[in-house]
Amino acid sequence: MSEENEQIQVRKQKLDALRALGINPYGTRYEVRDKAADINAGNGSSTREELEANRVDCNAAGRIVALRKFGKATFAHIQDATGRVQIYIKKDLVGEEQYDVLKLLDIGDHIGVEGYLFRTKTDELTVEVEKLTVLAKSLRPLPEKWHGLTDIETRYRQRYVDLIVNPEVKDTFFKRNRIVKAIRRFLDDKGFLEVETPMMQQIPGGATARPFTTHHNALDMDLYLRIAPELYLKRLIVGGFDRVYELNRNFRNEGISIKHNPEFTMLEFYMAYADYNDLMRLTEELISKVAMDALGTLKIKYQEDEIDLTPPWPRMTMEDAIILHNKVDPAALSGLGKAVEYARSQDVELQKGMSLAKVVNEIFEKTTEFKLINPTFITDYPVELSPLSRRNDRNPDVVDRFELFVAGREMANAFSELNDPQDQKSRFADQVAEREKGDLEAQYMDEDYVRALEYGMPPTAGEGIGIDRLVMLLTDSASIRDVILFPQLRKEVRPVDTQQAAKDARTGDAV
Repeated sequence: MSEENEQIQVRKQKLDALRALGINPYGTRYEVRDKAADINAGNGSSTREELEANRVDCNAAGRIVALRKFGKATFAHIQDATGRVQIYIKKDLVGEEQYDVLKLLDIGDHIGVEGYLFRTKTDELTVEVEKLTVLAKSLRPLPEKWHGLTDIETRYRQRYVDLIVNPEVKDTFFKRNRIVKAIRRFLDDKGFLEVETPMMQQIPGGATARPFTTHHNALDMDLYLRIAPELYLKRLIVGGFDRVYELNRNFRNEGISIKHNPEFTMLEFYMAYADYNDLMRLTEELISKVAMDALGTLKIKYQEDEIDLTPPWPRMTMEDAIILHNKVDPAALSGLGKAVEYARSQDVELQKGMSLAKVVNEIFEKTTEFKLINPTFITDYPVELSPLSRRNDRNPDVVDRFELFVAGREMANAFSELNDPQDQKSRFADQVAEREKGDLEAQYMDEDYVRALEYGMPPTAGEGIGIDRLVMLLTDSASIRDVILFPQLRKEVRPVDTQQAAKDARTGDAV
């Protein structure tokens, strides 16, 4: 039998002992009046003498995270969502019956305590317990420490344990909540309306990605989990909403990495009567405002890099960025043959039959993107890479589009929206042709969206910002899994204790 299973068996025996005493080890509602943070903050400056002269009653609850028993007295720490507080339980005060209950408790159990505050000989603020209530018995022991590659995956898989034993993880998600609230506040103040659009779509659109497929039995038709809300949000612009946004989940059937999770959170917003230049200014204002709200500064450290978010941010084309950051002769990108030659010299893998635009894009992604540490807008993308973007008036081979890069990764994608229904239908047709050639990420023909454009969409600018990546940046998190509570992981392979499994099967006591 493994050591963990032995501990589980001991805890089960204590569980039975609690029930034998007439105590329900999984209690009902408990009135909590005081949180740990409030106890510590509200009384942190009170001296021992002040607490003795003016009794401060306390009623708290939480999980036992430290336990030190000394015969007739016990010290413990309980932890709630706000922090930890020390408690002191003395047999002479709570009585023998309640103290016997304490013997059946372990680290990980939930309890409620009533009493008053005092300071120990080491001057630690502590709750002197007068009444103890068992709220939930823990059958599995908490880990003593988490370290090493294997445990990193276990932390993601068992996030509930990770949150218990690593308080800094909880802090990341509190900060994520503040970031999302700040974004909503900013957009609401700018006159944007928050909306919800379908998660299941008959035609997946709005991005270049592979969708997840499901089936609706009653309608007997396939549906797709959305890869983006874009085409529905622009339908709302057609319908007369001038400013809309949605902050919700997207789903893309793609690989998993430190930058990608198949289920992720995206902010998309659209402004009528604006263009992509307006969005660059708005993006600078939004991200700098959110950073100030969350961190109180625009100069942040991300991993090993010092990043300054102070606007304005530089703007350059994809080709200019390649030339600047790789110190390459502009002639190397002037034609397909030369670009292919340069790509091969940089060990950039290319697929057969790639166009010049796609070759340059591959060069940018492999040789330049990771060098864009401070915020940088990359502009003027080729038309064939941007099927939903408006053509540039001066150069119809490129579109009015930008991507924002910070810390070497894409943070936002935005453009002046294509509102010409004939041009849009032609570009959808080009995407369909790419799908027929085997490009599973190419977009579908969406006749209803074209019909919506035929009713007339005003000049509009739209943008998508990856919330998970923004939170990574502002919390100095190395992996997207660090900022998603329950990231997607491969199927768990659990070791089997054959002897214990056989015993549990006989007793009907499997955990």
